[in-house]
Amino acid sequence: MTSTQDVAPALPTVGAATALLDGYRAGDDRFFASPTRTLLAHGTRAEVPHDERPLTERVAAVLRDRQAAGDAAPVVVGAVAFDHEEPAALAVPDTVRWAPALHRDPLIGVDAEAPGDGAWDVRQVPAPEEYAESVARAVQRMRAGELDKVVLARTLELRPPSALDLPALLQRLARRDPSGYTFAVPSGPGRTLLGASPELLVSRRGGRLVANPLAGSTPRSADLAEDVRRAAALLESPKDLHEHAVVVDAVRAALAPYCDDLTVPERPTLVRTAAMWHLATTVTGTVREPAVSALELACALHPTPAVCGTPTPSAREVIRELEPFDRGMFTGMVGWGDADGDGEWVVTIRCAEAEQDRLRLYAGAGVVADSSPEAETAETGAKFRTFLNAVGAEL
Repeated sequence: MTSTQDVAPALPTVGAATALLDGYRAGDDRFFASPTRTLLAHGTRAEVPHDERPLTERVAAVLRDRQAAGDAAPVVVGAVAFDHEEPAALAVPDTVRWAPALHRDPLIGVDAEAPGDGAWDVRQVPAPEEYAESVARAVQRMRAGELDKVVLARTLELRPPSALDLPALLQRLARRDPSGYTFAVPSGPGRTLLGASPELLVSRRGGRLVANPLAGSTPRSADLAEDVRRAAALLESPKDLHEHAVVVDAVRAALAPYCDDLTVPERPTLVRTAAMWHLATTVTGTVREPAVSALELACALHPTPAVCGTPTPSAREVIRELEPFDRGMFTGMVGWGDADGDGEWVVTIRCAEAEQDRLRLYAGAGVVADSSPEAETAETGAKFRTFLNAVGAEL
């Protein structure tokens, strides 16, 4: 395995990153692309076991074992569920190839093959009116003082008109948002988790950490003037700014014990994807103890109020009561980490899980006391567009 460091040259390397994207095959391959690098892994040399030990200890033990067995630079790649008690899907691959970031590769500008014709069967779970009712019930509980925020999700179950082509789907996701975080990893027997997340949970390189919490969103518009108006309105929205501040405060509190210095800007900026505008804050710091890995930092942060709510125990309880499905890997984290403690872990959103002839899509919205059930339902619908556009389906 090659080193995970210094993979981005001063000038773009034509074709290096897209070659890894082109090389992905569903099954035992693992693909992860970020604004700093692209990774393609083949095979499974060792899986991270599921037992009573904390996840960070299990991962560290597997990486130490691989080093003792002669692996020069072992890397663990995969996904962690929303519920820490559930089994993670993490493994040390047989081989890992690295390249610069996709957005630095000029060939990423070549359009992906368009999705084929044919009607997808789409089932909404829960139905939009049921989801809106759940939002209304959550708002009532917040106004009664039970909690401050909860993130409620809904799903789409899609069945294709023909066999699923996961490499083609990954191509469309990556080429639509090449500056984001695109991934495809095995998530269980016969299952693949894939998506294009806009949100970095945390990265660590040497002693420096970066977190980029997102909270507060609005759909993009195809009309340029309207798109700009929506972005400007989001930056001034009291509801969204409050929602964002709750998340940033939680990130600050979670990271402070690990850092000698932590820089948190006073006001958020904007991050855009092909479908959404998001309020974003880039948090940076220096890790106090070199032994603290990127995964340990990610576990300290997860789940943030951006995917769960606050207070966390109350929000978890509301989610269990109001969501009629198991989140699984949705709103968990996906990424990689090495034996030196470096790594990148992103929030598993804008994602789907593929199994046989079915795709299950996920989308959530942050609900606060002044949320509108109609607006939150519309927001989840807009977030589904990332995948619906990639597969050529309509909601």
